Amino acid sequence: MTDADAAPSPPGRPEPDRPEAGPGLEGIPPSELALEAPTWRRWATPERWALVLALVPAVSAVAVLGRLHPDEVYQFLEPAYARVHGYGVLAWEWKSGLRNWAVPLVLAAVLRVGSWLGLTDPWITRGLVAVPLWALQAWGLASAARLGRRRAGALGGWVTVFALGFLPVFVVFAGRTLGEALSAALLLVAADALSREERTRDSGLLGGAALGLAFVVRYGSLPAMAAGLAWVAARRRWTLLGWAAVGLGAVFLALGALDWASWGTPWHSVRAWFSFNVGSSGAAQTFGAEPPGYYWPYLWTQVPLWVWPALVLGVAWLRPRVGVAGAMAVLMLAALLWTTHKEERFLYPVVVLLVAEAGPGLAAFLEGLRATWQRVGLAAAALGLTVLSARPDRDLRGDQFRAIVKAARPAEVTGLLIVNEGLWGSGGYFYIGKHIPWLTCDWPHDPAFQIAMRDTRFNRVVTFEGRALAELQAAGFKVLGQEGRETILGR
Repeated sequence: MTDADAAPSPPGRPEPDRPEAGPGLEGIPPSELALEAPTWRRWATPERWALVLALVPAVSAVAVLGRLHPDEVYQFLEPAYARVHGYGVLAWEWKSGLRNWAVPLVLAAVLRVGSWLGLTDPWITRGLVAVPLWALQAWGLASAARLGRRRAGALGGWVTVFALGFLPVFVVFAGRTLGEALSAALLLVAADALSREERTRDSGLLGGAALGLAFVVRYGSLPAMAAGLAWVAARRRWTLLGWAAVGLGAVFLALGALDWASWGTPWHSVRAWFSFNVGSSGAAQTFGAEPPGYYWPYLWTQVPLWVWPALVLGVAWLRPRVGVAGAMAVLMLAALLWTTHKEERFLYPVVVLLVAEAGPGLAAFLEGLRATWQRVGLAAAALGLTVLSARPDRDLRGDQFRAIVKAARPAEVTGLLIVNEGLWGSGGYFYIGKHIPWLTCDWPHDPAFQIAMRDTRFNRVVTFEGRALAELQAAGFKVLGQEGRETILGR
């Protein structure tokens, strides 16, 4: 199947106009034709716009700081910091072997390079971390654009990349060091590779490796990985499936070797994770259980409304009727509904895959409209619905993290107290940026507060919404500045 017959016009509608090669240009690959085009036209492709759109969440995360979830700090950033500097707060998963070291080691390499260059300020190091995150998310967006073009022509690529790039949950999530954000980008890469008709060996190896890496960064990606392979098998593309198995197997062997070096036995973290999350009710008992309907409000608000009819149109008009991204989304959503422990962030890869699947359906409908004003109006309406869809329901506490960075930055700071926050809500040593004692507390009568007041090493305090301000001033602290809702004090 070629791009030309991948996106037929809907019944009763005219075939959309497609560019034709000029005289003497027949048989020349599009890539060579693009090189003859003016510079601005060569740059105006969905893949290159993906580079720009991926910058928005990357820059936003660095400018705002904060965290969507404690895992953003304590599953990736803090372990990476500890590997480089020899100290840090390690969550219980890192002591019981429930995680693998793949992502922290990559981030540790980035931090190590930064330390060699003297770039150790927490805000700057977070900017360094944003570079590989941006590259990964740009790769995912570019893959989504190719996926959309393959199913619905050139317009399909544009619709898909802009639908994802302007999606509020993408803007918030994609710049964050969360397994959900990393795995979603890798699943888009895998979906693009597994849907290619050409270069079977390279496509299979890349698709299988991307599925494996999505699993490595987040073991909860297993249903999507299984759906991707099943989709290839359902289309009877056995050679592609074989090469995908090779790529996937190579990643699994590397993961086994990494766990062997880290925990003493191959695939230790995989077995520990499945034992805790799947083989027992450990996750539900530790973090709570939710009913199956927990995710429905997020689906209705975070997924743009045009996605649902576009999915139906895709099934009716496009071939294959269900793309690989759609298959991944369906099986992953089914697994989330079945799992008793539920969190809003777990849904993010499903939302991304649903939008990627729906983009070509909307593009096919736009292509079938006769009048330009109809196309422009509907496209604008879809874009508006995308932008107006809901953001994640979380307080990023960006002002707190910025206050922590500013408070701990001066050389004379020897200790820090964070008031109105717990350990796992704080930024860890990564955002403090130096080896000093620090404590968190909620109220003045807490033991940690009393210890900090007596210990003269604690000469900086960050307090949220003025909590314990009178008690701090009575202990000799003076207000040094304000960062949003946070007050910075020193003595």
